[in-house]
Amino acid sequence: MELSPGTLKGMYKKMLLIRHFEEKVDEFFARAMIHGTTHLYVGEEATAVGACVYLEEGDLITSTHRGHGHCIAQGADVKRMMAELFGKETGYCKGKGGSMHIADVDKGNLGANGVVGGGIPLAVGAALTLKLKKTDRVTLCFFGDGASNQGCFHESVNLASIWALPVVFICENNVYGMSFSVKKSIRAESIAARSAAYGIPGEVVDGNDALAVADAVSRAVATARAGEGPSIIECQTYRWKGHSKSDANLYRTQEEIRDWKKRCPIERFRKKLIQMGTMTAEEAASIDRETMEEMEAAVKFAMDSPEPPVESRLEDVYA
Repeated sequence: MELSPGTLKGMYKKMLLIRHFEEKVDEFFARAMIHGTTHLYVGEEATAVGACVYLEEGDLITSTHRGHGHCIAQGADVKRMMAELFGKETGYCKGKGGSMHIADVDKGNLGANGVVGGGIPLAVGAALTLKLKKTDRVTLCFFGDGASNQGCFHESVNLASIWALPVVFICENNVYGMSFSVKKSIRAESIAARSAAYGIPGEVVDGNDALAVADAVSRAVATARAGEGPSIIECQTYRWKGHSKSDANLYRTQEEIRDWKKRCPIERFRKKLIQMGTMTAEEAASIDRETMEEMEAAVKFAMDSPEPPVESRLEDVYA
């Protein structure tokens, strides 16, 4: 199905929203205005937005510790997201979950997850539920290259395969699992190549090309909707920032980071839309201003929101 000009511009806006949101979060952590930890999605925007664009109402996603991009791509309210990071009562988890636990069930987002690979079995369970209810809905499961070496990945993919569950496994291969290169942790040619062991389709795509991601995921989603089981899509991308806010990037060179920044997914998508005649440079600039204004409004909303009342400190806390 061809994407309309309005949808393509909407994808561009979501990619900008993710970038601006993460830049604000990075700033506030540096100023000690947000506490805890966070894992930024800067540089990977095309993967989340491209993957989610063909999803329909009732479809689901599971996320990771680096989940802000998935959340925004799936239509979350950036005001409530920002409020959550500031620990405010108006946040998605009433200020008690923080960066790694944002969920928006109304939008089909079953939540971020602080456990590496923790969202993979949850996605399979959700897909099993969708199948038992005899729906044609699907679940997208985001995970990183490091999570593909966890036992839960292999167990979950195997189960999804033998039961032909409607789940698409989307590996965000951003080159490093924390500080360890994927080249040293996986001997196979690619993570998607592991699909052969489970008798399901696997594909490697340029994770910095939103349309390439959308095309690959659309085919996998169609396969899942048709009752033909899961697929693995490996999106090769790169995180510009450290693994988390305390990462000094000592395991990679500044030259490598600069090289990947030249492949900026947002800049590439902007140029492509202009070349296609879908968007003018003036429209792109207007969308950029729009997203900046939206982000400033989110920051103001978060700062003006109340703290959770002391008497609610044990409410909604399950662990």
